[in-house]
Amino acid sequence: MTNPLGQPVPSPRRLTCARCGAEFGCTLSTDCWCGEEAARLPLPTSGTGFADCLCRDCLRAVAVLASLQDHTINAVLLDMDGTLLDTERVYRTSLCNALADLGYGDGTAIAHAMIGVPAAECEIMLRNHYGTGFRIDDVRAAYEVHRDGMLRGGLPLKPGTLELVAALREFDCPAAIVTSSTRHNAEHHLTLAGIRDRFDTVLTRDDVARGKPSPDLYLLAAERLGFAPAVCVAIEDSHPGIEAAHNAGTIPIMVPDIVPPSDDTRAKCAAVLPDLHAVLTMLYDKRVFART
Repeated sequence: MTNPLGQPVPSPRRLTCARCGAEFGCTLSTDCWCGEEAARLPLPTSGTGFADCLCRDCLRAVAVLASLQDHTINAVLLDMDGTLLDTERVYRTSLCNALADLGYGDGTAIAHAMIGVPAAECEIMLRNHYGTGFRIDDVRAAYEVHRDGMLRGGLPLKPGTLELVAALREFDCPAAIVTSSTRHNAEHHLTLAGIRDRFDTVLTRDDVARGKPSPDLYLLAAERLGFAPAVCVAIEDSHPGIEAAHNAGTIPIMVPDIVPPSDDTRAKCAAVLPDLHAVLTMLYDKRVFART
């Protein structure tokens, strides 16, 4: 194995990150073009050895800042399911179990296609997929039984949710929930997760004529917060959500949940981050969270 410059790859060496001071391991040789991240930032190329090398987290943060350098962020718009709440797996498993119970076989593919799509549109997708005679009422009832059983012990949060929500409140950052769920489900799930009282503005599928991937929800959210869409960052986990955020003219950032971004979806993102901890780091780096 060789590095991009054709030099042999040495044994892992311990380096100190020039940005955060943490130690990290690197197998690339001197004057490298770092292969740790898709961003492939150019690191030292002449005479500096490893003095300017960055750890993986800082390399990602620098890459994200570079992609967002022309953007000002004044407000944060957050999807709910799959972004703040770890519910998409609950929904997928519940649907697959319901379909299997009723003899429809493996529903994984159609369940993945429905991620980020409002419930009413999901039922249309199911009818179109399974054809005439599809027992939608029975599937819905079985789905609700499985879902309620999985949620009985509480509603799981995505990693970084509590930290991000706490920072939004601490620094009084304008923020809104922007979800494809109904008002009833959004209120119930946010309350069950213990974070409903952290948000003054919650917009749902019931608030607009067209749900995601239409831009309507994001346009309404920006209007409610009193900012132009161009200064609102939108955090999403799904393809329809990113399309909605992009078409609304916001700054779309994807934190993939179950389905990774396609090339088309990635092209619509200002950045793709691994989790909400990385989103929080980005907001600090962009000085969205700063004491006045």
